[in-house]
Amino acid sequence: MRRPRTLYDKIWDAHAVAEDDGETLLYIDLHLLHEVTSPQAFAGLVAAGRGVRRPERALALSDHNVPTVGQAAGPAGVADPEARAQLEALAGNTRRFGIENFAMGDPRGGIVHVVGPEQGRSQPGMTIVCGDSHTSTHGAFGALAFGIGTSEVEHVLATQTIRQRRSRNMRVMIDGVLSPHVHAKDLALHLLSVIGVDGAGGHVIEYAGEAVRALSMEARMTLCNLSIEMGARAGLVAPDATTLAYLEGRPAVPTGPDWNAAGMRWRTLASDDEAVFDREVRVDAREVRPMVSWGTNPSQVVAVDGLVPDPVVLKSAEARGTAERALAYMDLAPGTPIAGLRLDRVFIGSCTNSRIEDLRVVAGVVRGRRVAPHVLAMVVPGSGLVKRQAEEEGIDRVLRDAGFDWREPGCSMCVGMNADRLQPGERCAATSNRNFENRQGRGGRTHLMSPALAAASAIAGRIESPEMLA
Repeated sequence: MRRPRTLYDKIWDAHAVAEDDGETLLYIDLHLLHEVTSPQAFAGLVAAGRGVRRPERALALSDHNVPTVGQAAGPAGVADPEARAQLEALAGNTRRFGIENFAMGDPRGGIVHVVGPEQGRSQPGMTIVCGDSHTSTHGAFGALAFGIGTSEVEHVLATQTIRQRRSRNMRVMIDGVLSPHVHAKDLALHLLSVIGVDGAGGHVIEYAGEAVRALSMEARMTLCNLSIEMGARAGLVAPDATTLAYLEGRPAVPTGPDWNAAGMRWRTLASDDEAVFDREVRVDAREVRPMVSWGTNPSQVVAVDGLVPDPVVLKSAEARGTAERALAYMDLAPGTPIAGLRLDRVFIGSCTNSRIEDLRVVAGVVRGRRVAPHVLAMVVPGSGLVKRQAEEEGIDRVLRDAGFDWREPGCSMCVGMNADRLQPGERCAATSNRNFENRQGRGGRTHLMSPALAAASAIAGRIESPEMLA
């Protein structure tokens, strides 16, 4: 009798091609590409005289380097020569090797981790890779999805496989249901405060429990997106009726009898009741508050009504040193209330929080209000289709009337590899996933939070919760 297995074990075993010296050669179902980590990989193929093994199993997007205005001009309209060269290289390489490419300006284009799911390319039970760390996003569908390096991108292009060492299993059980004013981003930041940035190192996390089942697919994507920030190789949520409802009718999803067969197969993808996890963490969703980061890694967070912590209370010298450096960079003093910090910028977007549900939340907070005069606030939809839907629903008008800059899709300020960047010393409320030093621009200070908090903070001109708006 086969031993009880976790969801991760089942996907891994189904894709194992061969084993050698403690490593497994895994078959890859979907390879997502973007302009930054693919040029060297394609150059390696050309130099070796190799082709792409399964071009139909790849999808290319331009997202990191694209400007969020004037995309109709294509790469020729990109001012930075290196960025322009990478965008042109992706276009040329995908033409050469027959890979589908949603180029800059294509309404189906946008951030790779937004487009893959909305096109139905990300499906339960798949293995999915991309040269981007936040590939863990796609685990929301019950897919094993993880980021890879440029040399691995080349290997997958050439062989449709990748060599990997098996990770350990970790389950995060989230009991209860989140309060109405608490969102998936708050839950993820709360988990980071519990687990830490390396607490899930060497593991794949499976999120389970009542609170996870109550999340929409877009909220699950937000949660899985931040798994990498906990040190995990990937994050997973077992597929259920919510998953199937999201996928049905999307372009790449089976139809007719094939849809019925796929649904029956996907519903079997769950950890066995007797499966043993190497580590388990339990969290009460009712204890989760709206969260804001104060430091320079995503685990340095407090509730919006909390205080910036004092490093002296931390147990290790290393932790104290890390916190002291973070406070110095962020120009904060211990004991400072996080609410009330004056802001210069607000950024709503990124592969973490740029989907239509996020934008609906923002519109609900700012409707009939105005962005504070001293704040520059921008909203960057995650894809052209998200942008189109928001405009059909009138969300863009609500945001423009409130004083937000309504942009075209892309990674934008999240990554600081395009024109959207903070200036030295600027303090920004951001819905992105990382608050590292210089991440959004040299000397820029980033506070991570949910779309609801970012929207309210833009109106108040300082970090503030929606409940506190007059």
